[in-house]
Amino acid sequence: MSRIPHHTARVERAVRTTLRVTVPLAGVGVTLAFASAASADPGEVVRLAVNSLPVVIANLRTWLMGILAAVATLFLVLAGVYWATAGGDPSQVEKAKLALRNALIGYGLAVLAPILLQVVQGIVGA
Repeated sequence: MSRIPHHTARVERAVRTTLRVTVPLAGVGVTLAFASAASADPGEVVRLAVNSLPVVIANLRTWLMGILAAVATLFLVLAGVYWATAGGDPSQVEKAKLALRNALIGYGLAVLAPILLQVVQGIVGA
């Protein structure tokens, strides 16, 4: 019977603890979302607006920045967890450094997203 290394057991405990907190919170969030959707007035007609290309590109820029920042934050948190639970293991420290580098790249892309979309907007002529 093989033994689980100490740092792996700590990571597993941290993941279990995180799941014990986040899964019930996600369930509450989904329940509230469905409850609010069920109480909406069904008789009201919602008309979709047709936006011009500059408005669509501006909305895309906002969403892209938010998504990139969220993913980068996830990688930053993972890097912290990996580093904190490395226990001096060089492979775990290297894994943490890689996750940290990916987080910094993600933040850089989030900052550059508006500039890249302005270039696309200039090419399209909008």
